[in-house]
Formats: sequence, C-alpha cells, structure tokens
Amino acid sequence: MERVGVFVCHCGSNIGSVVDCAKVAEELRNYPNVVHSVDYKYMCSEPGQNLIKEAVKEHNLNRVVVCSCSPRMHENTFRACVAQAGLNPYMFEMANIREHCSWVHAGHNEEATAKAIDLAKMAVAKVCKNKELKKGHSPVTKRALVVGGGIAGIQAALDIANNGYQVDILERTPSIGGKMAQIDKTFPTIDCSACILTPRMVEASSHPNIKLITFAELEKVEGYVGNFDVTIRSKARSVDMSKCTGCGTCMTKCPGKADDEFNMNLQKRPAIYTPFPQAIPNKPVIDRESCLKFKSRKDGKDVCGICAKVCPAGAIDYEQEDEIFVEHYGAIVMATGYDQFDHSVYGEYGYGKYPDVISGLHFERLVNASGPTMGHIVRPSDHKEPKTVVMVKCVGSRDPEHGKSYCSRTCCMYSAKQATLIRDHCPDTKVYIFYMDVRTPGKGYDEFYNRTREEYGVEYIRGRVSKIYQDGEQLIVKGEDSLLGRPVEILADMVILADAMIPQNDAAKMAQIVGIGYDNDGWFTEAHAKLGPVETHTAGIFLAGACQGPKDIPDTVAQAGAAAVKVCGLLSKDQLETDPCTSEIDPALCAGCGHCVGVCPYKAISLETIEERKAGKTISRQVAKVNASLCQGCGACTVTCRSSAANLNHFTNAQILAEVDALCQTIL
Repeated sequence: MERVGVFVCHCGSNIGSVVDCAKVAEELRNYPNVVHSVDYKYMCSEPGQNLIKEAVKEHNLNRVVVCSCSPRMHENTFRACVAQAGLNPYMFEMANIREHCSWVHAGHNEEATAKAIDLAKMAVAKVCKNKELKKGHSPVTKRALVVGGGIAGIQAALDIANNGYQVDILERTPSIGGKMAQIDKTFPTIDCSACILTPRMVEASSHPNIKLITFAELEKVEGYVGNFDVTIRSKARSVDMSKCTGCGTCMTKCPGKADDEFNMNLQKRPAIYTPFPQAIPNKPVIDRESCLKFKSRKDGKDVCGICAKVCPAGAIDYEQEDEIFVEHYGAIVMATGYDQFDHSVYGEYGYGKYPDVISGLHFERLVNASGPTMGHIVRPSDHKEPKTVVMVKCVGSRDPEHGKSYCSRTCCMYSAKQATLIRDHCPDTKVYIFYMDVRTPGKGYDEFYNRTREEYGVEYIRGRVSKIYQDGEQLIVKGEDSLLGRPVEILADMVILADAMIPQNDAAKMAQIVGIGYDNDGWFTEAHAKLGPVETHTAGIFLAGACQGPKDIPDTVAQAGAAAVKVCGLLSKDQLETDPCTSEIDPALCAGCGHCVGVCPYKAISLETIEERKAGKTISRQVAKVNASLCQGCGACTVTCRSSAANLNHFTNAQILAEVDALCQTIL
C-alpha cells in the first residue's frame, strides 16, 4: 500500500507570501494515499530535512512529496534526505510551487494556492506510480581533452596536469596562445600580456602530462562521460615536425606573401611562417593558399620550392596530407574562445573604407613591440603619429537591431587601457571616448577608469557616434553629447572601434559535434547559471573562458581553474554512477524505424539487428537500443516513437498519465 508524506515549504516569503502553504497541506491530508501532510518554513534546512526523516519512521512512509522550489535547485538534496531515511531516493517527487506558482502569480494568492494544490496532487499521483531505481556504473578513462589553446585552455590543462592526469590541448591554429597573445598590455595593472602568457605556454609545452595537438580540428565526439571517443583531424603542415629545428631559414627566403592574420592584416608575412615570435610550437607551417609551389600545382606547373632547397634539416614535405585519428578521453573541456564582431555592418563608421578607422585588436598590434610598427602608434594610412584619437565604445554591443543585445564586459576597460597607452606613448595626443555607459565590474577597475580621466586627461563623451567620414587626411566624427544635449563634431586622425565579443563563427557546429547546448547568440550554455557555471547538460563536458560568454582574463582563468577541478574530480574515480532516469526500448514493440535515433540529441540510441523465431523460422529485424551511459533522460525518443516502444524511467507513460488524471479530477 502506498503511504505518502507531503511536506509543503514556505521558502521564507518566496512561496509563503503568495501561496497559503497551510491550506495546501490541509487539502492534501484528505487526498488518497496521503497519510501525513505538513507545512514548514524552510524544508531544505537541516530541521526541515529532519522533519522528513522523522515522519518516514513515525508514519511508516514509503513515498515522499516535497512542495517547494525547482527540482534543479534541491531535488538531489531531498533525494539524499529520503535515502538517509531508508527509502529508495526515487520514491520521492517534487512539486515546484515557487517558480510555477508564487513567482508567476504574485498578487493572485487564491489562484496561486489553488494551482499549488493541483501540482501537489499531481505529484502524489505520480509518486504512487514510482518504482525503485538503482544507479549503474561505468569505467573512467583517466585522460582529458582541452579544446582550445588560449589562456583558458592552457590554464585548465595545467591545473589538470598538475594533479597528475594526462591532458591533450587541441588547437586549430599553428600555435597555442589565443587572443591573449595578440594583446599588448592587460588592465588594470598594465602588465605585459606576453610576459604573463609566454611562461604558461612554455610550461604547457614542456609539462610531462600535457600533449599539444596544434593545427588540428575536432571532427567527431562519440561515447559518454568517462569514455569519450574523439576523432581529430591533424591538418597537413607540409613540414615534418620531427625533423624541423625551427631555425627560420625557410621563412627568410620564402618569396610568397600573404596577409598576416596575427597582426590583423596590417602587414604581409611569408607563405611559410610561424604566427608570432613566441609561438609554441615554434616551427613553421606552409599556407598552401599563398604558397607559390602549391598555387602553381593547381595550374599544372611545379615551380618555386625554395623552402625545401634551403632547409638544412630536410623538413619540408610537400606531399604531406591531413591525418585523421581517434583518441580516448574521460572528460572534455571546451575553451574555444571568442571572435570579433563584424563592425562593417555599421557602414556609417567607415570601417574597411577608411584605413584609419581600426578595431581595438588592430590597435593592440600597433602598440605591441613585436607588431608591424614595433610598438610605435601611427596611422595605418601614412604611418604618422596621430594627434587626435577618437574611441567609440559598444560597437555591436547593446544593440539588438544591428548587433548584439548583451554587454561585452571588457570594452570599457580595454578602451580605458588603450587611452592610457596612447597618452603614455604620445603625450601630446588628445583622446576622446564616446560611451553609452561606463561599466567597471572588477577589482581595481573603477579606480583605473577614474585615473584614466583624472591623471591622463582622457575626455569621455556620453553619446552615440552617428557618422564618420574622411575630409582630406583627417576623419570627421559626428555624434552627440547627451549630458549637455548638443551635437559634437571632432576632427580626428584615427578612430578606434571597441567592437563586441561574439562566439567563434563555427561555435554552433562545434556544440553540435560535442553534444552541448548553445544560446541564441551562439555562446555555449552552462548547466545552471549559478550552481553549474562550468558544467554542461552533457555529463563530462565542461566550459572554460569566453566560449560561454564575454569575459576578461581574470574571470577566464578563474573559470578554467573551476573546470579543471571538476575534471579532476571526475578522473579521480575508477567508476562513475550513471543516472537511472534513462530511456528503455521494448524490443517486442519496436518497429525499427529509426526515428528515435535521429531525434536523440545525445547520440544515445542506435539500431541493432536481432534474430527471432517465428513460425519455426529464424528472422532478422532491426530494433533500437539505448546506451544508458549516454542517455540524459530528455524524453525526445518517447514522444517520437510511433509504436510506443520507448519509455523513460521515472517519467513513464503511466506516471505522466497519472498526473493528467489527477489534474482532470480536480478540474471536473
């Protein structure tokens, strides 16, 4: 016989100020199979949990319902409580009367209370159909993969490796370092970015537990937490890494030229190149699109080959092809970083039309000692020192019509930093910054902003820039000063656009390959904004850095460390518990149509061939099979299955229909 205990939580005033919790408890006392029903102010507290444990013993309860907040917050809390009371943790059900009642029906107390009673009755009806479930176990491959070799990936890999685990860094470009390698100084301390980053790069490359896989891309991810099978494509470098010594002779002799992406196309580089002087690995790669030999081969000729002739180690290999291989990992950290907003959509700003309208990252390369101008701040058009510089913030940020609705977080600070660098390098240069709002959410950030204005004399103008156009050798910047309520026109030598941070252009594709979620803007989605900021909904895959949303370097490093801790916790176990709330396929009902295979977002279902005896004959047919370790219990297969062969443990058709019946009885 089902003996259900119902416990209604006030959640302080979160629920209690709208829902009459005492009335909910009173109504449920007379509901079938309910033998005990009470309300309490804080059910998740220790006294509240003790109340449940004592009631289980005193009233011989074999099922428990808690009416409180979202199961995402405290379902595991109450499952553990029920287990400590001697019950199977899945003989528990939760009714969400906070988010579903009090928070959405504030000011409508009677309606909210009535709805809470309905939800409680539905939970009781479902828990009466619950069955005892047991968690399974799966082995763990004690090795991790970090996708992305920027500061987030490097930090996560080092933290994992320093705890004794093997870790691979997969980087699509020829060198690790990421965007931080392109930056000159960091705010608010104005430390040299390379001085901070390069030692970490060297440490990662020389660490005995870290393997660098550069100039390679993720092709496929299969498997499940603790046992991922990852297919990697290592792109042809046309250079034998085992022979190359990194002497650089080939680069000095190469006649082929291409735009230098690392220096934001402000100069040319040879066709065989390393991205920057501190690159790791410091061995070149041939850009086949600009290499004269590869270009001539397309025309049926075969010319040049100078790099092979001058290489003392014989490391040049024009016949090298992409290599595809599979590696096995227990956990994956996604640290793919961010990209720059394409501000050419703001045609009125003249980016791409006027060479002296540049982005913030362009400026970083101009001011960097290893950049195209050796650290001299000059105009790209004529290499003259600018006397007036205008900076425009929020280009693409906080603009849902043309750009992105979110704040990119770093623009206010890096604009202030760049303004101080201009004043340091060119004391006579006047700097203006157009802004919407100034946001400085970090330790020492507001002080840095104030110093930019007060000590460096940078003039902040609150307002939007409406148009930028050329007049002779100078740029006319038209905007408004919304504080003074008047138009502004500035004659500038150079304009710097603080453009938005956006996800990598293939972020959605990467999310689909790995099997994680992403939002409308393309940022990878965390499991929970507050309680699971580095986890994803796919167990064993974690997030680090700006792939999850705009971040500065300190926040990126902090999140990378947090992701590493989660990975180490996972890899420290010999076996992992698997959630029993997974789908099952009844082979007797399965028609083998395969619709569930296509709809499963976690690639947990496959078709297999079985043999059956019918009418004295052996026949073969296909049926669907669920990998319980991969299944996340989303239920997509159960609603897709036309033959009703798929059922989701803990959310079976019988349980859902029991809830519907309970609700219909209330309505009728």
